[in-house]
Amino acid sequence: MRLGSGFGWLWSAYAVSTYGTWIAFGAFPLIAVQVLHAPAFAVSLLDAAGLAVAALVAVPLGPWIEHRAKRPVMIVMDLVRFLAMASVPVTYLLGLLSYGQLLVVSVVAGTAGIAFTAASGAYVKHLVRGDHLLVANGRFEGTAWVATAAGPPLGGALIGLVGPVVTIAADAVSYLLSALGVLRIRGSDVAAPRDPATRLRGGDLLNGWRFILRDCVLRRLFLNSVTVGGLIMATAPLLSVLLLGQYHFPAWQYGLAFGVPAIGGFVGARLSARLVARHGRHRVMTVSGWLRSVFPLGLALTQPGVPGLITVIVVEGLLITCMGVFNPIYATERLQRTPADRAAQVLTAWSVSGKLAQAGLMVIWGVLATLTSPLTAITVSGVLLLATPLLLPRRTHMPDPAPAEDVRHAPLR
Repeated sequence: MRLGSGFGWLWSAYAVSTYGTWIAFGAFPLIAVQVLHAPAFAVSLLDAAGLAVAALVAVPLGPWIEHRAKRPVMIVMDLVRFLAMASVPVTYLLGLLSYGQLLVVSVVAGTAGIAFTAASGAYVKHLVRGDHLLVANGRFEGTAWVATAAGPPLGGALIGLVGPVVTIAADAVSYLLSALGVLRIRGSDVAAPRDPATRLRGGDLLNGWRFILRDCVLRRLFLNSVTVGGLIMATAPLLSVLLLGQYHFPAWQYGLAFGVPAIGGFVGARLSARLVARHGRHRVMTVSGWLRSVFPLGLALTQPGVPGLITVIVVEGLLITCMGVFNPIYATERLQRTPADRAAQVLTAWSVSGKLAQAGLMVIWGVLATLTSPLTAITVSGVLLLATPLLLPRRTHMPDPAPAEDVRHAPLR
């Protein structure tokens, strides 16, 4: 299905920046450890603080983005990320790189990322017809999972050849290329009208959350996605400690354990529209939502050696495949239920809440793992995830419309 040249350029911009991000995955902790000799707590703080502070700084950006044309916002945010990331190799060459700078860069890049996501989501709603949104979101989702599968191994090889600082430079260039891609988009833009006499009030910062909580379906999707994302991400550092520290997996096995399953995300994303056309969006979202909450408990069976590696690959592969099916449906439902003049605020509120939940649960699960063990903490997360499908919307709140003919017969390219 052709979605137009404008979508093609936006998709290309998203792809190049996503690949850049995943190629540089893990570079900041490596720089902190190898170059700046930072302790373990400082490395953990780099991730958690970057998420939390970026989320808080991004709160006022929702109303600001809503009343501005979205393409210039995306270009500016890409340039901000380019400058922030490019400052790392520059200061490294000058011998001025510090831990404080890494922390600032993490916050700036994270904040700009939230703003870019909000602006691009609102622009996709303007750019793509409503009955094509599921296909468009499926393409974004599939691209993200392919980048997740290919980026870390490529980045690991690049780090081994030229060091982590160069991968940060490659990430910076990817944002510059993304900005150029957005710049190539032609056609109209979208900005919510605003009365010049009306000033932005403090209460306006909460408009995104107010809109989410007033809509029954959005409220349930919001609570489900934030909780599931937080519980899954809380175990990511613990799984690294378990596999690399306690079970002494070599680096190539560790990369394999997380690279191979991401292929399932691509497959799930490409199947999502077909499954919805055949079985209805509510049924597909509910089944995939339940399954993505059941499979993580399988990580409790992780053990040393090849059996443990196979366990992680199978469990993560099943989980990510279900996420690949679920995520485009929920992203489409979110956009379709949100008016154009509220999209940026809703998406900002959603991103902010998700990142704060991830940062907070990472800290809590780190403490839990310290008091018990990483495997015990991972198991507790898996048990709690079993209850999260109860937050999904009911069928009465989300009736299935008649499927569009062009979505039903969309070729899987």
